[in-house]
Amino acid sequence: MDIIALLKSFIYLAASSLLLPVMFILSCLAVWMVVYAGSFAGLWFARKRLPRPVDAMEAAAGNDLSLFSLPVRRFCRQLSRLKTGSHPDIAALNLLRETEHCMWKSLDHLKLLIRIGPGLGLIGTLIPMGTGLAALSQGDLTRLSGDLVVAFTTTVVGMALGLISYLFFTIQRRWVEEDIKNMALICELQMPRIENKGENR
Repeated sequence: MDIIALLKSFIYLAASSLLLPVMFILSCLAVWMVVYAGSFAGLWFARKRLPRPVDAMEAAAGNDLSLFSLPVRRFCRQLSRLKTGSHPDIAALNLLRETEHCMWKSLDHLKLLIRIGPGLGLIGTLIPMGTGLAALSQGDLTRLSGDLVVAFTTTVVGMALGLISYLFFTIQRRWVEEDIKNMALICELQMPRIENKGENR
């Protein structure tokens, strides 16, 4: 038995069997990206309605939370309800770190899609190219043209997913950095009040 021919057949069958899952995943990701674009637009409009520029120090000192974004206002409500014990400063810092971790974690799906989209597009390109070349050797131009259409469209979809994900990630990373800065500032300003509340218990 020719081992090389057997391995070639196995690799060809394994690669060909990946085409359908790759196309299905790309289709699902494309639908998800359309839905996510709607939620991203909602976040963008909500932030555009906020007054700019904002003096974060003055707004935080005056407890005017309407000037901040929704994540910052939610953090302030959690901070005000914080149950202090013997170490209120550590409790406030822990809340800040947990909120920061959750905000960065919420961007992981975009970071993954930046790499996964083009990777799946490349896989969806190479598999039909292989079957297309095999069809060309047999003179089947109809199958070749069909395989080339699949190859190029999966490339376009994969690259588009990666580019759009990178755009969304870049903008939302700037939002997260701004929100974390404001949260840290508010936490610093509210720390004496939290400590006094803990001492009065």
